Amino acid sequence: MKICITSQGDSLDSQVDSRFGRCQYFIIADTESSEFEAIENSNVSGMGGVGVQSGQFMAERAVRAVLTGNVGPNAFRVLQTAGINVITGVSGVVKTAIERYNKGELKPIQDPSVDSKFGMPGMGKT
Repeated sequence: MKICITSQGDSLDSQVDSRFGRCQYFIIADTESSEFEAIENSNVSGMGGVGVQSGQFMAERAVRAVLTGNVGPNAFRVLQTAGINVITGVSGVVKTAIERYNKGELKPIQDPSVDSKFGMPGMGKT
């Protein structure tokens, strides 16, 4: 199964990024084979709609769960509609987040964790 972890870097030793739509990298990991791919987020500096675009990208990649620090309402709706579990409050090293997910320690949320302007320059954590 493919999962996505938002990341500040391109390796499993990178820190989890607290933002979904504006994260630096998406780490797409296969929980069965332990293989992963780091994809630079082209939406990181977009003016608006980046959460929706990132959510659509997850659906296109057949991701089944997203592990991140926070997710806004628009991205949450796209992910939820695509049947992708959203897990927020994730921090630390990407590799550890994957291990915790595989052990069943991380649970999906039912609502977005931040408002729609979180992560935009000048509008909260950037």
